[in-house]
Amino acid sequence: MCVTCGCGNSKLPFRQRAPMHLPEIALTVPGRDAHTIQLETQILGKNKMVAERNRRWLSGRGILALNLVSSPGAGKTTLLERTLTDLKSDVAISVVEGDQATSNDAERIRATGVSAVQINTGTGCHLEADMLERALEQLKPAADSLLLIENVGNLVCPALFDLGERAKVVIFSVTEGEDKPLKYPNMFAAADVLLLSKTDLLPHVRFDTERAVSNALAVNPRLTVFPISVYDGAGLEQWYGWLKHELADCRRLNPARAQPSAAR
Repeated sequence: MCVTCGCGNSKLPFRQRAPMHLPEIALTVPGRDAHTIQLETQILGKNKMVAERNRRWLSGRGILALNLVSSPGAGKTTLLERTLTDLKSDVAISVVEGDQATSNDAERIRATGVSAVQINTGTGCHLEADMLERALEQLKPAADSLLLIENVGNLVCPALFDLGERAKVVIFSVTEGEDKPLKYPNMFAAADVLLLSKTDLLPHVRFDTERAVSNALAVNPRLTVFPISVYDGAGLEQWYGWLKHELADCRRLNPARAQPSAAR
């Protein structure tokens, strides 16, 4: 169960379940009773504890971990494929793929030559910190590398669950409507970067870019916004530049680099 929609099924194995640890209850919105609030607090509290453990592990190795979130079909996997193809010769990269079912996306990532772990959540609608912790044990990302986490396509629940990432990156396509940030404010408020994707389709859709970006910034003035197109390459250099800047900062903060004698 997640605190937003009550998803989850504890009878499914790890690779096909959401981590349901507490009994299901009916959630009432907006008035939650005391028992509901207690359960929410326990679920998010445990997740936060594991997320902080993940964050310490990642930062201690200079790994830039990014949580990519979006609606289904916004272009996360296609963006990953292009990003990996363009940067893998310069940067060590690994990927965690989150979907309710299939290993299709992980197979697409591996076809680029980059290591990927697939997490299937079954009825679950988001990744949680303990899922990432187990994926890291299997993936073993290199120090000073880039870790890209593709979350389940959903603009609701992933906003609540910190995985231990350095930043959330929300992908918002021009086919979705300018008011998407206003409809799903929690996700846009939780994000650090907005990638406005599929800009090559602008001549063919009714979409007001200025209004969409204005709506997003009204929800979260701190957002860094990059309009991009995977197909014609528009805006990708700015996206890659941001990635390289953040990765350099993570490497600079890597304790092993601060103590070269200990690293040897």
